[in-house]
Amino acid sequence: MLEAYSNAVVWIVVFSFLVAFFLAFGVGANDVANSFGTSVGSKVLTLRQACILATIFEILGALLMGYKVSDTVRKEIFDLEMYTDEERLLMMGNLAALFGSAVWNIVATFLKLPISGTHSIIGAILGFTCVAKGFRGIRWKTLGFIVASWFLSPLLSGLVSVAIFLLIRRFILSKVRSSIR
Repeated sequence: MLEAYSNAVVWIVVFSFLVAFFLAFGVGANDVANSFGTSVGSKVLTLRQACILATIFEILGALLMGYKVSDTVRKEIFDLEMYTDEERLLMMGNLAALFGSAVWNIVATFLKLPISGTHSIIGAILGFTCVAKGFRGIRWKTLGFIVASWFLSPLLSGLVSVAIFLLIRRFILSKVRSSIR
């Protein structure tokens, strides 16, 4: 078991922070394009305005609600108890997952692929868990809910956008001189 503070793992912590910033860069580059691409493309916002809004709302989202997803990713996908007395393995596995996800986010962005940073990190965590502890280390019920959300999310957001567009068309676009409103 590692002591509360150990010089032997400081390099892992420092390197993990650097990789986390690299991942944040990749997620930001990909997610901002996903979130604001249509607004910039239709010239509703300039690229500068989109980046300012993205910065504000990415920070607010991370501060106000990010912990919920973070808690799931951090401790609900795999069984932490399996790493009792193997903290170094857990640290290195998480570092590998962080690094793998960061590289994939950057590569996907260069390839102009709109991907999910959350999907990437979950896949990376599953990868290291399977290698380190086998399939028994995975919490399948939680993973099932996560995978189900990957299929339900586009469907539900599509239905909500249809409902919103129908309301906009009914109450705004169908009015005479709707461009003035």
